Formats: sequence, structure tokens, C-alpha cells
Amino acid sequence: MTDFGIAVSSAASAVLDEQLPGLVEARVASRLAALDDTLWGPEAQPEASIRLGWVHPSAASRPLVEPILALRDELRAQGVDRVVLAGMGGSSLAPEVITRTAGVELTVLDSTDPTMVRRAVEDRIEATVLVVSSKSGSTLETDSQRRIFEQAFTDAGIDPAARIVVVTDPGSPLEASAREAGYRVFNADPNVGGRYSALTAFGLVPSGLAGADIIELLDDAEAAEEELAEDDEANPGLALGVALAGSAPARNKIVIVDEASGLVGFADWAEQLIAESTGKLGKGVLPVAAHPGDADAVGNFADVRLIRLVPDLDAPAGADSDAAVVDQLMLSGSLGTQFAIWEHATAVAGYLLGINPFDQPDVEAAKAAARGLLDATPAPEAPVAVDGAVELRASANIAGGVSDLATGLGALFGALGTDGYVAVQAYLDRIGLADLEEIRAELAAALQRPVTFGWGPRFLHSTGQFHKGGPAQGVFLQLSAADGEDLPIPGREFTFGGLIRAQADGDAQVLAEHGLPVLRLRLNDTAAGLAQLRAAVSALA
Repeated sequence: MTDFGIAVSSAASAVLDEQLPGLVEARVASRLAALDDTLWGPEAQPEASIRLGWVHPSAASRPLVEPILALRDELRAQGVDRVVLAGMGGSSLAPEVITRTAGVELTVLDSTDPTMVRRAVEDRIEATVLVVSSKSGSTLETDSQRRIFEQAFTDAGIDPAARIVVVTDPGSPLEASAREAGYRVFNADPNVGGRYSALTAFGLVPSGLAGADIIELLDDAEAAEEELAEDDEANPGLALGVALAGSAPARNKIVIVDEASGLVGFADWAEQLIAESTGKLGKGVLPVAAHPGDADAVGNFADVRLIRLVPDLDAPAGADSDAAVVDQLMLSGSLGTQFAIWEHATAVAGYLLGINPFDQPDVEAAKAAARGLLDATPAPEAPVAVDGAVELRASANIAGGVSDLATGLGALFGALGTDGYVAVQAYLDRIGLADLEEIRAELAAALQRPVTFGWGPRFLHSTGQFHKGGPAQGVFLQLSAADGEDLPIPGREFTFGGLIRAQADGDAQVLAEHGLPVLRLRLNDTAAGLAQLRAAVSALA
């Protein structure tokens, strides 16, 4: 048995009672354990046939443990004990959860913001090892981050080959160039998609080098495999899969609240897994990472299901007098166990929704738009209004009547439907401006609707798929900075500042092409502009 615990409120139990027998009868769990690629239909089969390595990760992952730990010891003997991870989406979110939960240091560089990149590259370079993680080997952000660290190592008199470790699929362009440069290379299992890769080389290499216990992580996940393979209504992967996607009418927004579970940042990892896997063909489940007491975590909205992560089911946080009213689940368990169960549950949710949970057809659109803007370097789009430190630009469907920040927010939120959500997308320094995330709860309270918060460009590799491919229910508030010192990218004609602007503009362009309302705030003075925004949001209450 696993250490996983699940408790279901009476309001949520009806959907489990209705849906679980069908999953058991269809042998979904045992077929998934047998790597049956027909589960999601003939259109998904070609992709599914090469994306099920995560179901049994031990075969590919156990042999990595010894060389990872040996390299960690070798580096530490040389005084190299600061690990920086250059990776996006599935390549960075799992290692961030693993190391934060373990209480060990890992610098996650998943941004093209010049300030954030500069901070990472200028900190203790003499004690730094860079892990470059990219499944395809062609991720633009990761390539740019690698280039600037190569230059920094060289400038410090350090051979980059001694300080750069590459994690990538065998045969990728990155593998070829890394081996030619003499870098250490760890090959990942090519039959695992990025967001399902927590227990593969992408999760284990940076986490193990940073000092996390990756053996325990794999042990806990492996212990869950037998239970997850059982065609039984008590199977936690089936139960959670139903909770994610089994309701009719749909509760297609899942608010995930951490109540001292000890799994630091787990909701952010789950957000990427669920949103990118299910948000397509106009369907999907929107995960919302919230805090206890937030309006969208206690509002009991008709389209929201609450999932509470607790240390154990008997803890005080797990006792709720409104359990019979609120549609909710409470979950407990170790990190390795939770990784395994949520990955299985997301695949089950894809089965119930009738979609392919392993592709991401709309992620590439924003990437292509950004590359097009970098290549063409068009003249900047004129703002529809300027208010103090804020330039406002808006999609055509809300631009009329926008004359200042207040009217701009009014137009955007006026387009919010009764089943809608707000997505705040901040193309800013997520470390230096971390408290900006508080605006999520403020907007949820003012608007009484679910609100997501994503740091750009990292959310483009996660919730970006849901926003474009899922139900057209979102309204989008984009924040970007025009001030600050730029940073060149060695060997490129564009800078980090130019890259993040192109990514923001490209994403807004694609959202608008989908007919979605977008309000873009470009901050000519970041501190002053954010102060204006916070004041405007407070006035909504």
C-alpha cells in the first residue's frame, strides 16, 4: 500500500460513485499499466505509443542514480555546490518542487527577464554548475541561458565543459552539440513527455546534484505502482482522475490549496501537468493554485472543485465543518507518491474527456509568433492609452472606450462571463517581484471568479496550452516592463529584453486571434506602474 490518503466530501462523492464503476469495467488502470496506447482513441494512438514511459519510470531512472550522486560528490569536492537549472515548463517545475520540499538550494532559471537572468549568472559563478534541460534540444529560452553562462564561465577563467551538464533526449540537436563541446550528458527517456518527466532524468539530475534524496523519491513512486494498476474503485489514480474530469455539468476548474502538506510548490507542478495535458479541442480542466481562505478556494462556485493538500487526513487542517457542502477532496502523501498518482490521474482525465493528454498543439503557436516578431522586428504597436507609468494596449473586442487604467480593467473584467476566469500573465522578474502574486487573491475576492497567475514566459510551457486550446472562458491581463537594463545574448542578434518582449507580444497576438479579451499593461516604470495597478485592483473591491 502507498502512503497516499484521500477523503471525499459528500458533495463530491456522487461523481465518483457514478464514474468509477465504468473505469473499472473498462479496465482503464490495468490497461494503462500494460502501456495500452489505444486508451485515448485512434487519433491519439501515434503520440501515446511513444509517451508512456512515465508509467513505470524505474527501468530508465534507477540506473541514473549512481552517476548523478557520483557527479554531485565530484563537484562538491571541487567546491562547486551551487546548482543552476536552465529549463522551462516540465524541465524545471518538478525539480523546483523536489528541492524546495527537501530544503536544498536550487536556482531555477526559467525566465528571459534580463534582471532575473543577470542575478542568476552573477551569483557565485566560481561555485556554480549549470544544468541545461531541454527535451527537444531546441528550446529558445534554454539555449539563450546556456549561451550567457558559457560566456560567464569563460570570462571567469573556468572551462565551461567542467561546469555544464546537459539533460536531453537521445539524438536531439542539443545532445550532439553538447557532446562535441565536451559537456557531461544525461539522456532522458524519450518515451516520456516533458510534463510527465518528474521521475526521469529531468527531475532527478538537477535535484540529485542539489542534494535531494532521489532514491526515496523513486522508492515512494514505485511503491504506488501496484495499487495504481488495479481495476478497483479504491485506486487513487482513478478516483483523482474522476475528480479532475468526471463531472457533468462540468466542474472544469480545480482549485488546489496547500494546507501545510510539506510539498512546497506542488500546486504549481500540478497546474502545468493538468492544464497542458487537458486543455485542447475546446475542452479541459483549469487548475488554479490558491491559498487557504482565498475567495476562489471558499466560494463554492458551481464550476469549481476544491482539492486540499494536507499533511495527513487526521490533521486539524483536514477537518472542515462545511465538508458536506463544499465539493472537495483532501489528499495526503509523500512527494514521490503524489507525482505518480497525479500523472496517472491526468491520463485518466484525458480518457474521460476524450482528448489526447500527451500532445500540446497550441503551445507552438505562441513560440512561432515570438520568433516571427524577433525576425521581423516590427515597429512597436501604439498604445490605446497612457496612464501615468502604464501604457495600455488591448485586443479589438475590448479596446473601445479604454482611456486609462480604470477603464481598461473595467473593459476587461466586463467581458468576464459567469463561467469565466481571469489569467494574470506577468512577464517580469519572478524572484525580485515575488509578492506580485498576491494580486491573484485580491482579484479573486473582487471579482468572485477563479484567477490564475502565471510568470512569463514559463507559463507558455504550461497553462498557455489551456488558455488557447481549452474552453474559451478566460480574460487575460498581461504585464510587462519597459524599464530596466537590458542584457545581450552571446551569439544572437537579439537581447534578453528583446526576447521577452517578443514572447509577451506574440502570446497576446495569438490570444487575440482566438477572439479572447486581452489587456496589456507595459510598465515604463515598473515600481510605479505596479503601484498604480495594485491601487486600481483595490478600488474594484
